[in-house]
Amino acid sequence: MNTTELSGNWNEQKGKLKQKYATLTDNDLLFAEGKKEEMLGRLQTKLGKTKEELHKIISSL
Repeated sequence: MNTTELSGNWNEQKGKLKQKYATLTDNDLLFAEGKKEEMLGRLQTKLGKTKEELHKIISSL
């Protein structure tokens, strides 16, 4: 998953993540250019998942 793939349909993926993980907030899922790693770090902390697990979850949406 690269930045282009992630940002291309992020709004749709963000909605699906919020449905799957009700504890996530808009701030947790804030995707700003150049801040991909920061966002993934927040998700790792909040969900207790590894970076690889997060990539699989997002790719499967």
